[in-house]
Amino acid sequence: MEPIIFDTWTALFRTLVLGVTGYVSLVFLLRISGRRTLSKMNAFDLVVTVALGSTLATVILSKDVTLAQGSLAFALLIGMQYLVTWLSVRHRWVRQVVTGEPALLFYRGEYLTSSLRHARVTEDEIRAAMRSEGKTDMTQVEAVVMETDGSFSVIDQDLASEESSLEGVTAPGPGRVRNTSV
Repeated sequence: MEPIIFDTWTALFRTLVLGVTGYVSLVFLLRISGRRTLSKMNAFDLVVTVALGSTLATVILSKDVTLAQGSLAFALLIGMQYLVTWLSVRHRWVRQVVTGEPALLFYRGEYLTSSLRHARVTEDEIRAAMRSEGKTDMTQVEAVVMETDGSFSVIDQDLASEESSLEGVTAPGPGRVRNTSV
């Protein structure tokens, strides 16, 4: 039977050294990869972050994985994320595959039911987003958009504006997606 609480001082020391050096190498690689790696997360970023955490835990706790292997895994994951984000900045189709597009859920006093259903969002969640922005009168809200990171943007009604921040935001309809330009 293997020890449950304590094995050896050597095993504890190994965990300490690998934990500190693994953490330092991960932070170093994250810093050189740029701010985008540490920005607000979409689903793609979340997957990479979970994979990095899992790799760090494996490096710290598994005797079968060396620090060099773990650091290479960190570099590979961060490098792949850098490549994908670099491509997504330059190619719209990559961006759409990786992050999706923001979805228009409420527009000029009306809930867009098919958009709500497609995004799996309730009217209560839209009202909660409005309340969190201090909006008590729904007629003062131009639109509510679900961003690619899952957050809600509440846009005030602004009749003086000639250019809209809603350009390119999609509103899924029955079996189709249309661009909404206001």
